[in-house]
Amino acid sequence: MLEFGDVTKRFGDVVALDHAGFSVDPGRIFGFLGPNGAGKTTAMRVVFGLVQPDSGMVRWNDRPVGPAERIRFGYMPEERGLYPKMKVRDQLVHFARLSGLSKSRAIGAVDRWLGVLGLADRGDAKLDDLSHGNQQRAQLAAALAHDPDLLILDEPFAGLDPIGVESLANTLRVLASDGVTIVFSSHQLDLVEDVCQDVAIINDGRIVLTGRLDEIKNRSAKRRLSIDVDGEPWIPDFPGVEVVDGPGPAHCIVDDDAPVGDLLAAAAAAGTVNRFVFEPPRLTDLFREAVTS
Repeated sequence: MLEFGDVTKRFGDVVALDHAGFSVDPGRIFGFLGPNGAGKTTAMRVVFGLVQPDSGMVRWNDRPVGPAERIRFGYMPEERGLYPKMKVRDQLVHFARLSGLSKSRAIGAVDRWLGVLGLADRGDAKLDDLSHGNQQRAQLAAALAHDPDLLILDEPFAGLDPIGVESLANTLRVLASDGVTIVFSSHQLDLVEDVCQDVAIINDGRIVLTGRLDEIKNRSAKRRLSIDVDGEPWIPDFPGVEVVDGPGPAHCIVDDDAPVGDLLAAAAAAGTVNRFVFEPPRLTDLFREAVTS
């Protein structure tokens, strides 16, 4: 288990982390979310010892995280961390050996992950010669080559086409089923909702919402209401209805005890109702409420 315990970090007058705390169970896929500048990257760097917290502690399996623990972690930063003019396979083997693998094991592991990630025929190419999406895959291979127990990914789906996104999502699910603990940050909330079982939302350095995603949705006092009348989104003119402007289809947020029957009757009076969905909030709705309230 990864425990991020009551961590505070200041950079001058800026409070990057303000008593931030969350935990991630083994074999779970955990979405770490927040607006730009909220503290996500600082938190990830604290885990890897790249930033020293002013207070608080990070623990792995009930032990303070130190060099022995970090060598079993994998990290994929949002910024490229590979050498652009070096052959992909050579540098991945180099990084795998830095993580403790013998040369033969490193070569075998790198070749396996290049195959899994669709780069088997690009190992001898320089990183600069790869597309943006394939550079992303190579960066991921570097994080995975030593078969880490904890995998932390910062915007791992950036630059991937839909097929690449699906392939990576399935890879993460397989890793989690094998017991790997996975934390990833992304602004693609629909994707996070599809892949993650647990989430934490950070805003201004503080954790404002955390837990199992299905439980957070079910205990929310709000519901999402989507109505289509005569082929167009329709928003009821009722008290307490909060209109949501994109992204995605127009919808509104209402209280969980909203008068559903009255809303449906009003929609029917306006035209032909093709769609009337009253459901728990989506992750985008939870995120919006958490960072604006």
